[in-house]
Amino acid sequence: MLGSAKWRNLAERTYRDYTYSVGVWVNYLLRVQVNWWDAAEDDAEEFLFRRVTDPADAERVQTNSFTRDLAGLKKFYRWMSRHPLANPFDDFDAPRAIRSEDVKWLDAGGYKRWLDLGIRGMDLSRRPDRWWRGRNEQRDVAFCDGLYGTGLRVSEWASVVLPELPPFDRRRGYYTLELADACAKGGYGHPYWVPRAVMKSLLSYGECARAAAVRRAQAAGRYERVTGLRLVLATHGSESVTFQGAHGGTETRPWNEVGPRTRLRLFRRTEQGLEPVARWLNEDGLPRDGRGWEDTFDVANERIQNLGLEHFTCTAHMLSWPISSASTTRRPSLTRGATPPTPTARYRVTAAGREFAGRVLTSDRQARDLLGDPRL
Repeated sequence: MLGSAKWRNLAERTYRDYTYSVGVWVNYLLRVQVNWWDAAEDDAEEFLFRRVTDPADAERVQTNSFTRDLAGLKKFYRWMSRHPLANPFDDFDAPRAIRSEDVKWLDAGGYKRWLDLGIRGMDLSRRPDRWWRGRNEQRDVAFCDGLYGTGLRVSEWASVVLPELPPFDRRRGYYTLELADACAKGGYGHPYWVPRAVMKSLLSYGECARAAAVRRAQAAGRYERVTGLRLVLATHGSESVTFQGAHGGTETRPWNEVGPRTRLRLFRRTEQGLEPVARWLNEDGLPRDGRGWEDTFDVANERIQNLGLEHFTCTAHMLSWPISSASTTRRPSLTRGATPPTPTARYRVTAAGREFAGRVLTSDRQARDLLGDPRL
Protein backbone atom coordinates (compact mmCIF):
# COMPACT_ATOMS: atom_id res chain seq x y z
CA MET A 1 0.00 0.00 0.00
CA LEU A 2 2.87 2.41 0.80
CA GLY A 3 4.06 1.95 -2.78
CA SER A 4 0.65 2.65 -4.29
CA ALA A 5 0.08 5.64 -6.53
CA LYS A 6 -2.45 7.04 -4.08
CA TRP A 7 0.10 7.13 -1.27
CA ARG A 8 2.92 8.37 -3.50
CA ASN A 9 0.75 11.24 -4.72
CA LEU A 10 0.94 12.83 -1.29
CA ALA A 11 3.10 15.94 -1.01
CA GLU A 12 6.76 14.99 -0.68
CA ARG A 13 7.09 16.01 2.96
CA THR A 14 3.77 14.41 3.88
CA TYR A 15 4.72 11.21 2.05
CA ARG A 16 7.99 10.99 3.97
CA ASP A 17 6.44 11.78 7.36
CA TYR A 18 3.46 9.46 6.99
CA THR A 19 5.61 6.59 5.74
CA TYR A 20 7.90 7.02 8.74
CA SER A 21 4.89 7.06 11.11
CA VAL A 22 3.49 3.84 9.67
CA GLY A 23 6.94 2.26 10.00
CA VAL A 24 7.16 3.25 13.69
CA TRP A 25 3.70 1.79 14.32
CA VAL A 26 4.45 -1.50 12.58
CA ASN A 27 7.78 -1.86 14.42
CA TYR A 28 6.01 -1.31 17.72
CA LEU A 29 3.44 -4.00 16.87
CA LEU A 30 6.24 -6.41 15.98
CA ARG A 31 7.76 -5.92 19.44
CA VAL A 32 4.44 -6.69 21.14
CA GLN A 33 3.70 -9.51 18.67
CA VAL A 34 0.51 -8.07 17.18
CA ASN A 35 -0.28 -8.03 13.46
CA TRP A 36 -1.14 -4.59 12.11
CA TRP A 37 -4.42 -5.91 10.70
CA ASP A 38 -5.36 -7.29 14.13
CA ALA A 39 -4.49 -4.18 16.14
CA ALA A 40 -7.22 -2.79 18.41
CA GLU A 41 -7.83 0.50 20.18
CA ASP A 42 -6.05 -0.81 23.30
CA ASP A 43 -2.92 -1.26 21.19
CA ALA A 44 -3.26 2.32 19.97
CA GLU A 45 -3.57 3.59 23.55
CA GLU A 46 -0.44 1.68 24.58
CA PHE A 47 1.35 3.01 21.50
CA LEU A 48 0.50 6.56 22.59
CA PHE A 49 1.89 5.88 26.07
CA ARG A 50 5.12 4.39 24.74
CA ARG A 51 5.57 7.07 22.09
CA VAL A 52 4.80 10.16 24.17
CA THR A 53 4.51 9.53 27.91
CA ASP A 54 6.59 6.53 29.01
CA PRO A 55 9.44 7.92 31.20
CA ALA A 56 11.46 4.76 30.57
CA ASP A 57 11.61 5.47 26.84
CA ALA A 58 14.48 7.81 26.02
CA GLU A 59 13.20 8.20 22.44
CA ARG A 60 9.73 9.46 23.28
CA VAL A 61 8.51 12.38 21.19
CA GLN A 62 6.57 15.60 21.69
CA THR A 63 2.80 15.68 21.39
CA ASN A 64 2.84 17.51 18.08
CA SER A 65 5.01 14.75 16.58
CA PHE A 66 2.49 12.15 17.68
CA THR A 67 -0.30 14.23 16.14
CA ARG A 68 1.48 13.83 12.80
CA ASP A 69 1.79 10.08 13.45
CA LEU A 70 -1.91 9.90 14.18
CA ALA A 71 -2.85 11.71 10.96
CA GLY A 72 -0.73 9.32 8.91
CA LEU A 73 -2.07 6.20 10.63
CA LYS A 74 -5.68 7.29 10.29
CA LYS A 75 -5.15 7.84 6.58
CA PHE A 76 -3.37 4.48 6.27
CA TYR A 77 -6.24 2.53 7.86
CA ARG A 78 -8.85 4.59 6.04
CA TRP A 79 -7.32 3.61 2.72
CA MET A 80 -7.27 -0.03 3.84
CA SER A 81 -10.97 0.04 4.72
CA ARG A 82 -11.77 -1.93 1.59
CA HIS A 83 -10.54 -4.93 3.56
CA PRO A 84 -12.60 -6.26 6.50
CA LEU A 85 -10.40 -4.97 9.34
CA ALA A 86 -10.90 -2.63 12.28
CA ASN A 87 -9.35 0.82 12.43
CA PRO A 88 -7.73 1.15 15.88
CA PHE A 89 -7.41 4.92 15.41
CA ASP A 90 -10.95 5.56 14.17
CA ASP A 91 -12.21 7.24 17.37
CA PHE A 92 -8.77 8.14 18.63
CA ASP A 93 -8.09 11.78 19.47
CA ALA A 94 -4.65 13.28 19.73
CA PRO A 95 -3.60 14.40 23.22
CA ARG A 96 -3.54 18.10 23.88
CA ALA A 97 -0.17 19.68 23.38
CA ILE A 98 1.45 21.24 26.43
CA ARG A 99 3.39 24.22 25.22
CA SER A 100 6.53 25.12 27.08
CA GLU A 101 7.44 28.74 27.73
CA ASP A 102 11.15 27.85 27.76
CA VAL A 103 11.86 29.23 24.29
CA LYS A 104 15.57 29.51 23.55
CA TRP A 105 17.48 31.50 20.98
CA LEU A 106 20.84 33.22 20.59
CA ASP A 107 21.35 36.96 20.44
CA ALA A 108 23.76 38.38 17.87
CA GLY A 109 26.78 38.06 20.17
CA GLY A 110 25.91 34.53 21.22
CA TYR A 111 25.34 33.44 17.65
CA LYS A 112 28.71 34.86 16.53
CA ARG A 113 30.43 33.13 19.46
CA TRP A 114 28.80 29.79 18.62
CA LEU A 115 29.67 30.21 14.95
CA ASP A 116 33.32 31.06 15.68
CA LEU A 117 33.83 28.13 18.02
CA GLY A 118 31.69 25.44 16.44
CA ILE A 119 31.78 26.19 12.72
CA ARG A 120 34.83 28.37 12.05
CA GLY A 121 37.18 26.39 14.31
CA MET A 122 38.34 29.18 16.61
CA ASP A 123 39.67 28.54 20.11
CA LEU A 124 38.33 30.20 23.26
CA SER A 125 40.61 33.21 22.75
CA ARG A 126 39.11 33.76 19.26
CA ARG A 127 42.27 32.62 17.50
CA PRO A 128 42.38 29.91 14.81
CA ASP A 129 42.66 26.52 16.48
CA ARG A 130 45.72 24.75 15.07
CA TRP A 131 44.01 21.40 15.67
CA TRP A 132 40.96 22.37 13.63
CA ARG A 133 40.39 20.08 10.63
CA GLY A 134 37.08 21.39 9.31
CA ARG A 135 36.72 21.14 5.54
CA ASN A 136 33.34 22.76 4.91
CA GLU A 137 33.65 25.95 6.92
CA GLN A 138 32.64 28.34 4.15
CA ARG A 139 29.55 26.33 3.21
CA ASP A 140 28.41 25.82 6.80
CA VAL A 141 28.91 29.49 7.72
CA ALA A 142 26.87 30.58 4.68
CA PHE A 143 24.10 28.13 5.55
CA CYS A 144 23.89 29.15 9.21
CA ASP A 145 24.03 32.85 8.34
CA GLY A 146 21.12 32.22 5.98
CA LEU A 147 19.03 30.59 8.68
CA TYR A 148 19.80 33.39 11.11
CA GLY A 149 19.26 36.14 8.54
CA THR A 150 16.05 34.88 6.93
CA GLY A 151 14.22 32.92 9.63
CA LEU A 152 13.57 30.01 7.24
CA ARG A 153 13.49 26.42 8.44
CA VAL A 154 16.36 24.09 7.58
CA SER A 155 14.39 22.15 4.97
CA GLU A 156 13.22 25.41 3.36
CA TRP A 157 16.64 27.08 3.17
CA ALA A 158 18.23 23.82 2.02
CA SER A 159 15.83 23.60 -0.94
CA VAL A 160 16.87 26.88 -2.59
CA VAL A 161 18.35 26.39 -6.07
CA LEU A 162 20.66 28.60 -8.12
CA PRO A 163 18.04 30.08 -10.52
CA GLU A 164 15.98 31.33 -7.57
CA LEU A 165 18.76 33.65 -6.37
CA PRO A 166 18.90 37.19 -7.81
CA PRO A 167 22.10 38.85 -9.04
CA PHE A 168 24.07 40.75 -6.42
CA ASP A 169 23.35 44.46 -6.15
CA ARG A 170 25.46 46.32 -3.62
CA ARG A 171 22.86 49.12 -3.47
CA ARG A 172 20.27 46.84 -1.88
CA GLY A 173 20.30 46.14 1.83
CA TYR A 174 17.87 43.25 1.40
CA TYR A 175 16.61 40.99 -1.37
CA THR A 176 13.03 39.78 -1.63
CA LEU A 177 12.77 36.12 -2.60
CA GLU A 178 9.87 33.68 -2.85
CA LEU A 179 9.75 30.35 -1.03
CA ALA A 180 8.12 27.68 -3.19
CA ASP A 181 4.90 26.06 -1.99
CA ALA A 182 6.40 22.62 -2.67
CA CYS A 183 9.29 23.35 -0.28
CA ALA A 184 7.47 25.21 2.50
CA LYS A 185 6.06 23.62 5.62
CA GLY A 186 2.38 22.97 5.14
CA GLY A 187 2.67 23.78 1.44
CA TYR A 188 2.29 27.53 1.98
CA GLY A 189 5.08 29.42 0.24
CA HIS A 190 5.72 33.06 1.06
CA PRO A 191 8.13 35.92 0.40
CA TYR A 192 11.23 36.14 2.58
CA TRP A 193 14.07 38.60 2.84
CA VAL A 194 17.79 37.91 2.49
CA PRO A 195 20.19 40.46 4.02
CA ARG A 196 23.02 41.72 1.86
CA ALA A 197 25.63 40.12 4.16
CA VAL A 198 23.97 36.72 3.69
CA MET A 199 23.87 37.18 -0.08
CA LYS A 200 27.58 38.03 -0.11
CA SER A 201 28.30 34.92 1.95
CA LEU A 202 26.27 32.83 -0.52
CA LEU A 203 28.16 34.22 -3.49
CA SER A 204 31.54 33.66 -1.80
CA TYR A 205 30.63 30.05 -1.14
CA GLY A 206 29.42 29.63 -4.73
CA GLU A 207 32.57 31.06 -6.24
CA CYS A 208 35.05 29.29 -3.96
CA ALA A 209 34.23 26.12 -1.99
CA ARG A 210 31.22 25.12 -4.08
CA ALA A 211 33.01 25.69 -7.39
CA ALA A 212 35.96 23.61 -6.17
CA ALA A 213 33.65 20.75 -5.16
CA VAL A 214 31.98 20.85 -8.59
CA ARG A 215 35.34 20.74 -10.39
CA ARG A 216 36.46 17.73 -8.35
CA ALA A 217 33.22 15.89 -9.05
CA GLN A 218 33.42 16.68 -12.78
CA ALA A 219 37.01 15.44 -12.96
CA ALA A 220 35.98 12.22 -11.24
CA GLY A 221 32.98 11.73 -13.56
CA ARG A 222 30.75 11.60 -10.50
CA TYR A 223 27.75 13.40 -11.96
CA GLU A 224 27.38 11.01 -14.89
CA ARG A 225 26.75 8.21 -12.36
CA VAL A 226 23.93 9.98 -10.49
CA THR A 227 20.82 7.80 -10.42
CA GLY A 228 17.66 9.51 -11.66
CA LEU A 229 19.47 12.58 -12.97
CA ARG A 230 17.16 15.10 -14.69
CA LEU A 231 18.90 17.39 -17.16
CA VAL A 232 17.76 21.02 -17.13
CA LEU A 233 17.19 22.24 -20.67
CA ALA A 234 16.18 25.83 -19.88
CA THR A 235 15.35 28.07 -16.96
CA HIS A 236 12.84 30.87 -17.37
CA GLY A 237 14.11 33.35 -14.81
CA SER A 238 13.06 32.36 -11.32
CA GLU A 239 9.57 31.44 -12.48
CA SER A 240 9.85 28.02 -14.16
CA VAL A 241 12.20 25.36 -15.46
CA THR A 242 12.23 22.95 -18.40
CA PHE A 243 13.93 19.59 -17.85
CA GLN A 244 13.98 16.07 -19.22
CA GLY A 245 11.06 13.94 -18.15
CA ALA A 246 11.52 10.78 -16.12
CA HIS A 247 10.21 8.65 -19.01
CA GLY A 248 11.43 10.72 -21.95
CA GLY A 249 10.20 13.95 -23.41
CA THR A 250 10.39 17.26 -21.56
CA GLU A 251 8.57 18.90 -18.67
CA THR A 252 8.09 22.59 -17.97
CA ARG A 253 7.07 23.29 -14.39
CA PRO A 254 6.96 26.38 -12.18
CA TRP A 255 9.67 26.34 -9.53
CA ASN A 256 6.81 26.77 -7.10
CA GLU A 257 5.75 23.17 -7.82
CA VAL A 258 9.19 21.52 -7.86
CA GLY A 259 9.77 19.76 -4.53
CA PRO A 260 13.04 19.17 -2.64
CA ARG A 261 13.61 15.62 -3.89
CA THR A 262 13.29 16.62 -7.54
CA ARG A 263 15.54 19.64 -7.01
CA LEU A 264 18.34 17.37 -5.78
CA ARG A 265 18.27 15.48 -9.10
CA LEU A 266 18.31 18.53 -11.39
CA PHE A 267 21.59 19.19 -13.24
CA ARG A 268 22.53 21.69 -15.92
CA ARG A 269 25.20 21.35 -18.59
CA THR A 270 27.99 23.94 -18.68
CA GLU A 271 31.17 24.29 -20.71
CA GLN A 272 33.00 22.35 -17.99
CA GLY A 273 30.39 19.58 -17.81
CA LEU A 274 27.37 18.75 -15.66
CA GLU A 275 26.67 20.82 -12.55
CA PRO A 276 23.96 20.49 -9.87
CA VAL A 277 21.29 23.16 -9.78
CA ALA A 278 21.10 22.77 -6.00
CA ARG A 279 22.90 25.51 -4.09
CA TRP A 280 24.21 23.34 -1.23
CA LEU A 281 26.66 20.52 -2.01
CA ASN A 282 28.54 17.89 -0.04
CA GLU A 283 32.31 17.82 -0.13
CA ASP A 284 32.17 15.28 -2.97
CA GLY A 285 30.18 17.75 -5.09
CA LEU A 286 26.85 15.94 -4.87
CA PRO A 287 23.71 17.80 -3.72
CA ARG A 288 23.31 17.87 0.05
CA ASP A 289 20.12 16.39 1.45
CA GLY A 290 18.37 18.76 3.85
CA ARG A 291 18.46 16.17 6.63
CA GLY A 292 22.26 16.19 6.58
CA TRP A 293 22.42 19.58 8.28
CA GLU A 294 21.53 18.02 11.62
CA ASP A 295 25.02 16.50 11.66
CA THR A 296 26.55 19.96 11.13
CA PHE A 297 24.92 21.26 14.31
CA ASP A 298 25.72 18.10 16.27
CA VAL A 299 29.41 18.27 15.33
CA ALA A 300 29.61 21.99 16.15
CA ASN A 301 27.97 21.50 19.57
CA GLU A 302 30.24 18.55 20.35
CA ARG A 303 33.32 20.60 19.47
CA ILE A 304 32.21 23.43 21.79
CA GLN A 305 31.61 20.94 24.59
CA ASN A 306 35.10 19.52 24.07
CA LEU A 307 36.47 23.04 24.47
CA GLY A 308 35.07 23.02 28.00
CA LEU A 309 31.93 25.11 27.50
CA GLU A 310 28.93 23.26 28.90
CA HIS A 311 25.30 24.08 28.11
CA PHE A 312 26.31 26.26 25.16
CA THR A 313 24.57 24.63 22.24
CA CYS A 314 22.58 25.73 19.25
CA THR A 315 20.00 24.06 17.06
CA ALA A 316 18.69 25.11 13.68
CA HIS A 317 15.33 25.85 15.28
CA MET A 318 16.94 28.37 17.64
CA LEU A 319 18.10 30.39 14.62
CA SER A 320 14.49 30.94 13.52
CA TRP A 321 13.38 32.80 16.67
CA PRO A 322 13.81 36.49 17.59
CA ILE A 323 17.27 37.11 18.98
CA SER A 324 16.32 39.86 21.40
CA SER A 325 13.68 42.50 21.93
CA ALA A 326 16.30 45.21 21.48
CA SER A 327 17.21 44.15 17.98
CA THR A 328 13.59 44.24 16.83
CA THR A 329 12.62 47.56 18.40
CA ARG A 330 15.72 49.71 17.90
CA ARG A 331 15.32 51.93 14.84
CA PRO A 332 18.71 53.07 13.52
CA SER A 333 19.06 56.26 11.52
CA LEU A 334 18.21 55.75 7.87
CA THR A 335 20.80 58.32 6.88
CA ARG A 336 23.75 56.12 7.85
CA GLY A 337 24.43 53.85 4.91
CA ALA A 338 26.38 51.33 7.03
CA THR A 339 23.51 50.73 9.43
CA PRO A 340 21.35 47.69 8.59
CA PRO A 341 17.57 48.02 8.36
CA THR A 342 15.95 47.56 11.74
CA PRO A 343 13.28 44.91 12.30
CA THR A 344 14.08 43.01 9.15
CA ALA A 345 17.72 42.61 10.19
CA ARG A 346 16.59 39.90 12.56
CA TYR A 347 13.16 39.04 11.19
CA ARG A 348 11.85 36.02 13.04
CA VAL A 349 8.37 34.62 12.77
CA THR A 350 6.40 31.68 14.07
CA ALA A 351 4.18 29.60 11.80
CA ALA A 352 1.36 32.11 12.06
CA GLY A 353 3.74 34.97 11.42
CA ARG A 354 5.13 33.25 8.36
CA GLU A 355 1.66 32.91 6.88
CA PHE A 356 0.94 36.55 7.71
CA ALA A 357 4.14 37.69 6.00
CA GLY A 358 3.39 35.55 2.96
CA ARG A 359 -0.19 36.66 2.55
CA VAL A 360 -0.05 40.29 3.65
CA LEU A 361 3.38 41.55 2.57
CA THR A 362 2.86 40.92 -1.12
CA SER A 363 5.19 43.59 -2.46
CA ASP A 364 8.49 45.30 -1.74
CA ARG A 365 6.64 48.56 -1.21
CA GLN A 366 4.46 47.06 1.53
CA ALA A 367 7.57 45.74 3.26
CA ARG A 368 9.19 49.17 3.08
CA ASP A 369 6.10 50.88 4.46
CA LEU A 370 5.62 48.42 7.31
CA LEU A 371 9.24 48.14 8.34
CA GLY A 372 10.01 51.79 7.87
CA ASP A 373 13.13 51.50 5.76
CA PRO A 374 13.15 52.96 2.23
CA ARG A 375 16.17 50.85 1.22
CA LEU A 376 14.25 47.57 1.26
